[in-house]
Amino acid sequence: MRVDILEFNRKAWNQQSRNNGQWSVPVSDETIAAAQSGDWDVILTPLKAVPKSWFGHLSGKKVLCLASGGGQQVPVLAAAGASVVSFDLSDVQLEKDRILAERHHLDVTCLQGDMADLSRFDAESFDLIFHPVSNLFVSHIEVVWAQCFRVLKPRGDLLAGFMNPSMFLFDHDEAARTGKIEVTRKLPYDEAESLSDFELDALEESGLALEFSHSLDTQLGGQLRAGFVIADLYEDYRDDLIPFSTFSPTSVATRAKKL
Repeated sequence: MRVDILEFNRKAWNQQSRNNGQWSVPVSDETIAAAQSGDWDVILTPLKAVPKSWFGHLSGKKVLCLASGGGQQVPVLAAAGASVVSFDLSDVQLEKDRILAERHHLDVTCLQGDMADLSRFDAESFDLIFHPVSNLFVSHIEVVWAQCFRVLKPRGDLLAGFMNPSMFLFDHDEAARTGKIEVTRKLPYDEAESLSDFELDALEESGLALEFSHSLDTQLGGQLRAGFVIADLYEDYRDDLIPFSTFSPTSVATRAKKL
C-alpha cells in the first residue's frame, strides 16, 4: 500500500477542523440550550433533518456517535438526554465535542479510533448508533456494518448516511469549473489507488481526505447481510455548487434495526 489511509485521513480531518470547515463548526450555546428544552434536530446528510421517530425517546439511551466529531451532532444528542460516546479518527474533531460537553456538563465520552474497529466496546453496548456520511473515507464498509451490529443491543437502531454511489463517476471540481458533467471514473472508485504520487501529495497539501466509492450492494446489502433489517430511508441533496446535485440526490440515510 502506497499510503497509510488512516493516518492520511486523520491528518486531513485535523487540518479541516482547524480551518473550521463545514463539518467542524461547533453548534452555538443557544442550540445546546434549545436541545436541553426539547427543541433539537440533527442531520445524517447535508440538508434534511433526521425524523424524530427514528430516535424514539432519547433520554437515558446510550448512543455511539460513529465518525461524527466536530461539535455538531454529539453535543445536541447529549443535550437532548442521551449518554453519548463520540468515536472519531480526528483528535481535533473530538476536542470540539469535548469542549462543548465540558462547558454544558453533558454526558459525553470522547474516544479516538477507526470506525472499522469497534473492538474496544463490548457486545450489545449501545441502544443507538448515529453514523453520518463518513464511510466514504474507509475502503471496506461491510466490516463497519458487522462491527455496528455486534455492539448494538437487540432492538437497537443504526442510523447511517452515505453518498449516492453515482457521485463518484464524476470529477465535481472540474464540472464546477466547466459547467459540464462528464463521466471520468469507473466504479468502484479507490482514490488511494487511482491517484498518482504527485496527486496524492497535492491532496495531502490541500487537507482533503482520501475517498472511496461504495455500491448499493455494500451499503444496503451490507447492512442486510450483517443482520440488520432496514426500516426506513430517505434521499438528500447538497447545498453547494456541485452540478450533479441539480439532477440527482447526492446522499441516502437509512434506519436499520437489530431485531
